[in-house]
Amino acid sequence: MEPFKTVTSLAVPLDRVNVDTDQIIPKQFLKRIERSGYGEFLFFDWRRLQDGPNAGDPDPSFVLNDAKYQGAKILIAGKNFGCGSSREHAAWALSDYGFRAVIAPAFADIFFSNAGKNGIVLVRLSEEQVALLLERASTTPKYELTVSLENQTVTDEQGFHASFEIDPFRKFCLTEGLDDIGLTLRHAAELDGFEAKHDHANWLKPRATSATA
Repeated sequence: MEPFKTVTSLAVPLDRVNVDTDQIIPKQFLKRIERSGYGEFLFFDWRRLQDGPNAGDPDPSFVLNDAKYQGAKILIAGKNFGCGSSREHAAWALSDYGFRAVIAPAFADIFFSNAGKNGIVLVRLSEEQVALLLERASTTPKYELTVSLENQTVTDEQGFHASFEIDPFRKFCLTEGLDDIGLTLRHAAELDGFEAKHDHANWLKPRATSATA
């Protein structure tokens, strides 16, 4: 998992509330067994026309299809982002697309946990602050935000400055780039030592045999 210190990037305004995980990554794409490749299907039903002779083509009205936001690593959205089912694939899709941070007034609890385990920083700001950022990202050409996990701040070049809270353990994992496997591997030497002692005591050490008549 890539460590997160500070990211400065274009910001994409997704001015929608209650964005559920089935919209983030529709259920028909959950058959894949890898964690990679999901970015292509992020917001699939919104990114593509659903009806008419051009069904399946990119929908020019959807924000991710706007060339001016290509390469953005920060997503701004409405409250209750990530609601719905608990699929971790939603976090995989956002990460695979390239998003490192999502800013919203509130997030669904399970999605919040899944995102953190996949290197995505979720920033809770007030509805008024998020509304301002959505407006600036929609109207300001090449609008960029800086999300500093080290300082726990969000800033822009127009004077915006906001602080956000984050659990210290989650912050540590994100800044160090440690997922659950990475956390376990930090204790690899101790685990190897335990296994060696266990094997010697229970498998390799000769067992005493009782005398036979």
